Amino acid sequence: MRRIGRRDIVAAILIALVTGAAFTSPPLQNLQGLSLDILTALRWKLIGDRRDPATSPVVVVAIDGETYETPPFKGSPTQTWTREIGRVLGSITEGGAKVIGFDVIFPSSIELSEIPFGDTSFGNRVRGFDRDYLIALRKLSDSGKLVLGEILSNDHPDRPDHAQQLAVKNNIRALNVHTDADDVIRRMPLSFPIAGQPVPTMAVELAARALDAKPETGPTGVTNLSGYAIPNTVPNTLTLNFRGMGRDIPAYSFADLRACVEKGDTEFFRRAFDGKIVLLGSILNFDDRKLTSMRLAGGYDGTPGSRCALPAPASTAQQALSAVAGVFVHATVVRNLLEHDAVTELGFPLRTILTIVFAAIITAAACLLAPTGAAVTWLGLTVAYAAVAVGTFTHAIALPLTEPVLAGLTALALMIGYRFVVADREERFLRQSFAFYLAPEVIDGMVASGKMPALGGEMRNITMFFSDLAGFSSIAEKMTPSELVALMNDYLSAMTDIIERHGGYVDKYIGDSIVAMFGAPADDPDHARNAVAAALQCRDRLEELNENHPAFHGRGLAHRIGLNSGEAVVGNIGSRRRFNYTVMSDTVNLASRLEGANKYFGTTIMASEMTVSQSRNAYTWRELDTVRVQGRDEPIKVYEPLAEKNQETQEQGIRAATYAKGLACWRTRDFAKAAALFESASGDDPPCRYFAKRARTLAANPPSADWTPVNTLEGK
Repeated sequence: MRRIGRRDIVAAILIALVTGAAFTSPPLQNLQGLSLDILTALRWKLIGDRRDPATSPVVVVAIDGETYETPPFKGSPTQTWTREIGRVLGSITEGGAKVIGFDVIFPSSIELSEIPFGDTSFGNRVRGFDRDYLIALRKLSDSGKLVLGEILSNDHPDRPDHAQQLAVKNNIRALNVHTDADDVIRRMPLSFPIAGQPVPTMAVELAARALDAKPETGPTGVTNLSGYAIPNTVPNTLTLNFRGMGRDIPAYSFADLRACVEKGDTEFFRRAFDGKIVLLGSILNFDDRKLTSMRLAGGYDGTPGSRCALPAPASTAQQALSAVAGVFVHATVVRNLLEHDAVTELGFPLRTILTIVFAAIITAAACLLAPTGAAVTWLGLTVAYAAVAVGTFTHAIALPLTEPVLAGLTALALMIGYRFVVADREERFLRQSFAFYLAPEVIDGMVASGKMPALGGEMRNITMFFSDLAGFSSIAEKMTPSELVALMNDYLSAMTDIIERHGGYVDKYIGDSIVAMFGAPADDPDHARNAVAAALQCRDRLEELNENHPAFHGRGLAHRIGLNSGEAVVGNIGSRRRFNYTVMSDTVNLASRLEGANKYFGTTIMASEMTVSQSRNAYTWRELDTVRVQGRDEPIKVYEPLAEKNQETQEQGIRAATYAKGLACWRTRDFAKAAALFESASGDDPPCRYFAKRARTLAANPPSADWTPVNTLEGK
């Protein structure tokens, strides 16, 4: 196991973040669907489904090949089947079916045929042919036990013929499906907007009627049906759970049921359909076939139901099919809804985190182990994770599978490549490496002397610069890792360029914080003035980024800057084996406290009295307060830079003068007058509002006689 350095850790983190973010990004969204397909196949192959199809709450009446080969349907157009369909529907209803849905559409009637027949048309010759069928539809529709299907489309809608629409009134629902980019059905829509109102799809309507409930969609977009909050990652959809791969749903041949009606076996219809939801649909091999998440293992067109009148056709055993009949997709939705068994998919943030964690583990293994060992680790982790994912999928929870595995494999390759090209050829990049963490002056001295830097330090008068982004954690939570890295790179680069242009040296970055010093390692007698100039430009530059930079737009980033001048020890500080050019002293600590103190006053820049005195009257200042910061007993005066000397606006001058008068009244305990002065200038000025509130409080509740005008700040 090799030893790893800081650079290796940084590389590993970046590789994990990049690969994790890449494989869950929208361009690779098909991987999410592929995960569902693989999980469906693995669950079926490893665990299967032991449920008895007879217990299914939904059954299918199948217009199958047997129907087309059995009289009176053989050789007859489907428009002539309506009478028999009406008779079968009546028997199914009398058998106790809760509701019947049509996954077949009869868009025309034989009565509308205009084929010449003698001196008139064929349609006129058979006028009244559909009468019994339409009466049956009306009767079932009025009882709430029938729903016809339609296909919604702006270009080519497909609806039942006009007479059927009149017979069933408004009992028509959409059969449209939700198809992913790879033409696979993994989710189904829950409703469609019709006349400005959401109308449930066929499957949702059937389940709702069976439960005697109505689907309700809340403000969060979650649809609730009879107490079941339907999970979804794609709004207004249900993720299908093909737990039984179609074999958990009985399918009764329409030809046999028609013969059963002729036989008069009402008891068979009661046994088969009592309390069931019934879907009428085609299961022909050439009609309405759908690719679903069962495609990898193969699905089934149901399990043949018991027979009533006709002998079972001589056929081979059922075979798994890549595409199943569309009616079983709708039947699966109904069963998922009734059994609260729809698949719960993880949202984008959780999928990304899981993928990054998986990639990070593989990256760490590739960093520590030999390539062969790292590859074995990837394989072992993949098998273990797949087992966990299949286990959770048995409980209808889908973990991402392909994204972590592929991200881990890519991270493995990238980390091995990094080690080969970079980490094991360190000498080639010695100078470039030093340039990232040593000051240029230190590197120049090392090259000139031919010696490596040594431990040691000296006392110097410097100005410390601390900055930190306000509320950045809450903003970062709403960003992807790649967006966060890009944003921070742009921000830190912009601020660092300003600091270095003014002679400053960036000691370190701590997350979104910058620690810099002016006056070392290069001598600078104007270090305080340059530090203030850099702070003002950093403030202005961030405003420009917020307005003009696409990555910053709308995020409202703001930072706080603390400045303090004084004596400090600077030099190569650390252990004998590892050290950095850095700074140590109370001057550093106080600058850090002043950065945090900005949040009390609502200011962007706060400087100590020492920095003000050493800036050589180059700026106009506003004295903010006398404060006692955490970790120091001695109070200090703190100031805010307004502008370069004589460059302040008239408004800034008036506000500063009013603030000074209010501060004077505050210190003489005239709190009411102080509050009035601060309030008069408080418009868009946070320090005035802060002091006005404090003054009003003390005016209403005067302090004790030993009160001193020192503001003790509790936090950092």
